[in-house]
Amino acid sequence: MKSSKKINMLKLVTSLVVSQCAGLIGSAFTTPAIPTWYAALQKPPFTPPNWLFAPAWITLYLLMGIAAFLVWRVGLDDRRVRVALMIFLIQLVLNALWSVAFFGLQSPLYGFIVIILLWLTILLTILSFARISSAAAWLLVPYILWVSFASALNISIWVLNP
Repeated sequence: MKSSKKINMLKLVTSLVVSQCAGLIGSAFTTPAIPTWYAALQKPPFTPPNWLFAPAWITLYLLMGIAAFLVWRVGLDDRRVRVALMIFLIQLVLNALWSVAFFGLQSPLYGFIVIILLWLTILLTILSFARISSAAAWLLVPYILWVSFASALNISIWVLNP
């Protein structure tokens, strides 16, 4: 029993760290571009203030990590868990790749292409998580809502900055 609690604690910490690492990778491309390239772009009136993005993403990565843990703790011997976590990892990669495309390559077009793939993969993650843990699926709803908003922001920036 004690060993099971330790294993679950390790799974939780790992899930949280892996999720936050996607954010750290993304921020390596985002942070340098904010005061330079991004500041010079025309943005739509619904653009949130820059200070809002970091706390929003940190919270979303926290929710992602908890959701992944809730699925993982069911056990990797369950094929549904393995598939769901693979989809989850793919969306994490796409999440970091968006920052590379949008900020690193300074391309709202490439960013938009990646964010559409990201949105679809988040939806697949939610659906696959729902088969295992409804709580895990619901924890990802703020994430898909935020990425939906970010998609609108991304395309608006692309249109405003031909």
